[in-house]
Amino acid sequence: MSYHLAQINIGKFRLPAEDPVNRDFVENLGRINAIAEQQPGFIWRLKDEGGGGALAIRAFDDPNIAINMSVWKDLDSLAAFAYRNLEHRKIMMRRREWFEKIDFNMALWWIPVGYVPTPSEGRQKLELIARIGSSADAFLFHRPFPAPGSTPVAPILDRCG
Repeated sequence: MSYHLAQINIGKFRLPAEDPVNRDFVENLGRINAIAEQQPGFIWRLKDEGGGGALAIRAFDDPNIAINMSVWKDLDSLAAFAYRNLEHRKIMMRRREWFEKIDFNMALWWIPVGYVPTPSEGRQKLELIARIGSSADAFLFHRPFPAPGSTPVAPILDRCG
């Protein structure tokens, strides 16, 4: 069986998403999502019913929590976008303007090719990392696990240069 990498990341807005302080983030979200979709290794991303971003999707009780989920060919594909794409990095460097610090805001896990993860599943993966840390079932870039049946991988942050 072949696998792809699923990821969830969340952010808790300091102020409601519609507050003017969040304008730059909200206005750039579509552009950054479009860049992600053009990256080598990109497979899928969570979209609202209108096919846009995922800001309207409420996967958590707190309405200020924004969710992002996507599927990638492998760890290197996701890392290339998340850590090496200049446009994405510019926005991420400003995240403290818009979002509170969350201890467990990301989870990565392997899924069978063709499977589409759900927000509920992503939430469970975040909760798993909060409880036990990185494991083969849910992990982080700094402690990755290989896809089932694959050889071990070095921490992705060691390879981001």
